[in-house]
Amino acid sequence: MTDVLPQPDCSLKAVCKPLELEEPGSKRAPNTGARLWGRVRSKLLRHKLDPQTVETKNWHTDVIEMNGIKVEFSMKFTSRDMSLKRTPSKKQTGVFGVKISVVTKRERSKVPYIVRQCVEEVEKRGIEEVGIYRISGVATDIQALKAVFDANNKDILLMLSDMDINAIAGTLKLYFRELPEPLLTDRLYPAFMEGIALSDPAAKENCMMHLLRSLPDPNLITFLFLLEHLKRVAEKEPINKMSLHNLATVFGPTLLRPSEVESKAHLTSAADIWSHDVMAQVQVLLYYLQHPPISFAELKRNTLYFSTDV
Repeated sequence: MTDVLPQPDCSLKAVCKPLELEEPGSKRAPNTGARLWGRVRSKLLRHKLDPQTVETKNWHTDVIEMNGIKVEFSMKFTSRDMSLKRTPSKKQTGVFGVKISVVTKRERSKVPYIVRQCVEEVEKRGIEEVGIYRISGVATDIQALKAVFDANNKDILLMLSDMDINAIAGTLKLYFRELPEPLLTDRLYPAFMEGIALSDPAAKENCMMHLLRSLPDPNLITFLFLLEHLKRVAEKEPINKMSLHNLATVFGPTLLRPSEVESKAHLTSAADIWSHDVMAQVQVLLYYLQHPPISFAELKRNTLYFSTDV
């Protein structure tokens, strides 16, 4: 992935907004903003595919200019295996990198506070934002939010209300990405891969529901909470352009992916890591997103068990 850090005095919104207010007689091309952004995207793609860019860990600063408008930005490339790498935290406080069971027990809550607050803010003012969860927030904003959540700062709510909504969405994704293990757990990963591949609808239903019941309660409750949120986001697809499939593509590989041990045992290259099981991960989340509402209480009452040992 390519992280883009616009310079403080030259955000893309600040640059492009004045273009909409040009006087009729202006000599500037009417689509300068769109064309300029197209050049930025094109340059980002070229750098992303450049082997030398992939190998360096340094930020690269660049400038693009068109019709008197200048955009200065910084970027660096991070391979997918590194960006999704999970590093368990050794700290006893905070929420990022800490087991979800530890966080919910400490907070005496069923769903981590950070998840509840980010979801609430997105639904309050970002549910109609085009590309919500797909468009990245500014990296420095996301890191700032991470810091205040880790410190349990009393100004969290005020900061959330003032923060760009894409940064809040990015913070939620980062929280799940930095869990010590995926929300749907390392242990159940192989069974999810087998279950989603079943061709018989009844057998698949039994298997996929049994796998949910097999999750630890904090993981299951948080997953169901996120699931219903993503469904509400998808209801606004005509406005925000985020379908269930788009949301599954964004969140699937974060919520469900093989452990590092399993990856090292079966995969030999970064390209393999990118392609291996990614479609299945997306399909697992999409299955649950397309499923009728799933109740935690109903799951726990249901005593049907799939025959495969998971």
